[in-house]
Amino acid sequence: MTTMPRRAPESHQTSVYRPPDFDAFWQETMAAVAAVPLNPSLARVPMRSTPQVDVFEIGYDSLDGVRIAGWYCVPTERHLQPPYPALLLVPGYISEPTLPKSWAKQGYAAVGVAPRGKLRSNRQFNPGYPGLLVRDIVDHQTYGYRGFYVDACRAVDFVLTRPEVDHDRIGVHGGSQGGALTVTTAALRNDVITCGAAGAPFLAGFMDAISYTQSYPYEEMNEYLRQYPEREPEMCNTVAYFDLINFAPQVRCPMLISLGLGDDVCPPETGFDLEAAMTCQTELHAYPRCAHDAGGYWEAANVEAFLAGHLRPAGYRPPVTEAHDAMIETEQHEVAE
Repeated sequence: MTTMPRRAPESHQTSVYRPPDFDAFWQETMAAVAAVPLNPSLARVPMRSTPQVDVFEIGYDSLDGVRIAGWYCVPTERHLQPPYPALLLVPGYISEPTLPKSWAKQGYAAVGVAPRGKLRSNRQFNPGYPGLLVRDIVDHQTYGYRGFYVDACRAVDFVLTRPEVDHDRIGVHGGSQGGALTVTTAALRNDVITCGAAGAPFLAGFMDAISYTQSYPYEEMNEYLRQYPEREPEMCNTVAYFDLINFAPQVRCPMLISLGLGDDVCPPETGFDLEAAMTCQTELHAYPRCAHDAGGYWEAANVEAFLAGHLRPAGYRPPVTEAHDAMIETEQHEVAE
């Protein structure tokens, strides 16, 4: 790929096209996973639980029968009475699923989602790092992100089984690849997702992004094309089915997007393209002189307020917790990617 000349990121015009069977592909995919029994499991972990938060290891079955693991953290009833809003915390590309105790202290039933290939979910599928981005990238039916996207959506089905959760208040939040999963989950489960907060979203404008950056993970695609240049048309066709820009019009809930204008991992041009494709209520924060952290130092408080505004009932006052550790654990976006 040749390097594209840089203009003001907000003036970029995306090259993404939408396959005519995009909707049919994802309808068939979601119908296929709906036919798989969820088989949810829940096991309390006393060592990690506290007087304020109960911590559980969870599991559920997803597409192709792959078993998915995760963490589930809920306030103890002596700390806060149910029902609780649910919050899915979705991981970055090289990060493992978070143990979201700090969010539970704020009153959320919080799931640290671990899609296939992540820790405790990698027995049946483990492309490693680098690897996921180019796994079967010339076939959209078997591309690695097909199951990965669905696994995050399947976490919604898990929280819908929980009696302590308010099923009308379910949010999703993550940075980088977690930002991508925030958008795809909000799109594919637009029947139930209440709001989403996506930082430095990865997987928007794949083919444009690899022209702008030589940083990983996108560099995996450039490496692949250096070895197999004749496969570029097939690659382009495959990633169109997984591009956030094509999912954007299906998102119905309010969304918060943050970008770093100096991001060399997820080029800000593609973030602006994503925001332009949104048809829902969207709030965009773009931070000059910030890179893949997407202004996390300032944005963490915005994320917390945004999620609270959409997921907590009017007049809610959070319980007093330790020294605001919630601002540190999961709002900080992956800066190593």
